[in-house]
Amino acid sequence: MPRYALKIEYDGAPFAGWQRQAEQPSVQGAIEAALARLEPGPHTIAAAGRTDAGVHATAQVAHADLTRDWDPFRLSEALNYHLKPAPVAILAAARVDDDFHARFSALERRYLFRLIARRAPVTHDRGLVWQVLNPLDADAMRAGAAHLIGHHDFTTFRSSLCQAKSPVKTLDEIRIEEIPLPHGREYRFHLRARSFLHNQVRSIVGTLERVGAGSWAPEDVRAALDARDRAACGPVCPPQGLYLCSVGYAQDPFA
Repeated sequence: MPRYALKIEYDGAPFAGWQRQAEQPSVQGAIEAALARLEPGPHTIAAAGRTDAGVHATAQVAHADLTRDWDPFRLSEALNYHLKPAPVAILAAARVDDDFHARFSALERRYLFRLIARRAPVTHDRGLVWQVLNPLDADAMRAGAAHLIGHHDFTTFRSSLCQAKSPVKTLDEIRIEEIPLPHGREYRFHLRARSFLHNQVRSIVGTLERVGAGSWAPEDVRAALDARDRAACGPVCPPQGLYLCSVGYAQDPFA
């Protein structure tokens, strides 16, 4: 059975998350239903990351085993036709080796979190960002984030429902951009690691927002990390500002 990698973009708002769930809409379920329109029968696809309800993606990667030898462009076009009107798009498809696995072959994942600070409600970005009312201190947030870079026990910053075998992860990068906007500012948090714990990104960003607001000192982030206690974490920020924006492999299947 030929195996295909799919690069996928989606708006997570109407879905209960990536993973297929009984009686709830999911991104995985929408794509598997589209595949069934092309090749009748059950389909199971695997993704690089199982995003939560309300979380978006600009470059999720999944793989699917099909019976036909599809031209990759025609496969992506056909899937996009059958995915309408769901807010899911196949950006690219590529034939890959049988040992390629969207999740287990991945060497890194990159997430973006968008936070807008302004008094007036957001309109065009509604459902796509987290909004706070007051400007944040980006330099203080960068100082707090520096304590999290590297190899650590991230128990404080993972959900109590996390199924990972170990809370120890290596966080390779946290980069914070500050972008002036009319009547406000946008803060973009870029995080990179081989893999992340459940709710790790949202827990980190929620904590750093408290630093930017002046409620925490940058050094408090280190104390929270060292506590290895979920109760020491700052607020977990809402999902709508979070995007899975890149998955890295030894060889880019879409190059």
